[in-house]
Amino acid sequence: MSLPAFGVGTFRLQGQTAVDSVRQALALGYRHVDTAQIYGNEAEVGEAIAGSGVPRRALFVTTKIWTDQLSGDRLVPSLKDSLHRLRLEQVDLTLIHWPSPGGAVPLAETLGALAEAQAAGLTGQIGVSNFTVALMDEALATGLPLATNQVELHPYLQNRKVVAHARRRGLHLTSYMTLAYGKVLQDAVIQAIARRQAATPAQVVLAWALQQGYAVIPSSTRRANLESNLRAQELRLSAQDMAQIDALDRDDRQANPPGLAPAWD
Repeated sequence: MSLPAFGVGTFRLQGQTAVDSVRQALALGYRHVDTAQIYGNEAEVGEAIAGSGVPRRALFVTTKIWTDQLSGDRLVPSLKDSLHRLRLEQVDLTLIHWPSPGGAVPLAETLGALAEAQAAGLTGQIGVSNFTVALMDEALATGLPLATNQVELHPYLQNRKVVAHARRRGLHLTSYMTLAYGKVLQDAVIQAIARRQAATPAQVVLAWALQQGYAVIPSSTRRANLESNLRAQELRLSAQDMAQIDALDRDDRQANPPGLAPAWD
């Protein structure tokens, strides 16, 4: 199964809140669920999937390997632990969550371990997250097929160098924090477009990302928001709408953890 363009994210969701969010999303028709080892909610995601009644073959599940598990001897065992928590025999996509800080673990070693996990049937596809232009080139130089680079992308941080380079290299992009923690929803330009389109600001921003070919994985704890976000797939923005949102770029990065983030482009 190829990476679905629309999914539900689970960042910052814990305990029963995570279970309920994923359960509601699946009931509404979401079929892509994105989680990560560091989120601490793989077990809850697994519980929601197990109780959803949705056939496994209809779902696309993504998880991400944390930085302390990137070495060749740790990655596969850690992915098996993730599968145990998720109650799955295989995830559809496994990502390197962040590049190894300071290059402590060579990228080729990590990608080799991911390829080993893929060959063993533990993951259907492999990919990367938070990779810069140089890191994308280094990863692609291995010759391994990478499904996506998941990066922060929203109207206030359009990551143009990474986007342009990924397109040149034929690497798909997934947008995370597409709504910038809700900051962009208060923008006057976004709100004006929403009024013209008889849509919500969130639908407008998600449609903007989708129309550029990005996959999106918004999250919410409210069923109404989950349902509303899903309808962004039906919205078509005009060239003028797109240009107005494109003009909002201000290099306003939300995810920039000290000691973890690479040297951004």
